[in-house]
Amino acid sequence: MTEQRNALVVDDHPTNRLLASAMLKRLGWTVVEAESGSAALTLAAKQTFHLVLLDISMPGLSGEDTCVQLRAAEANQPLRIVAYTAHAFPEDRERLLAEGFDDVLVKPISRQRLEEIAANL
Repeated sequence: MTEQRNALVVDDHPTNRLLASAMLKRLGWTVVEAESGSAALTLAAKQTFHLVLLDISMPGLSGEDTCVQLRAAEANQPLRIVAYTAHAFPEDRERLLAEGFDDVLVKPISRQRLEEIAANL
């Protein structure tokens, strides 16, 4: 029996959450969705996630601030946090990785790229 892999998809746009969730589910992940950074923090406090796809541009708590707080709370459970963004310039990627993200997934996401990221877990 394989271990259940839990993913959290955080995006303020329902269509983006639906697309990423559907792709992850096809790859065998159990997916929970959140519409904001604060909702993501609440869910992460109650449940263990292995992967978080985190939108950068959200109203309220930004993706960067959410990442910092998730990192502070992860304790012994390593968490792979992937920036999920339309900002694809090399300097954006470098900045996001420096801020604590493990990888960057550019919107619109491709199934192949998502598989590469998920396969490393």
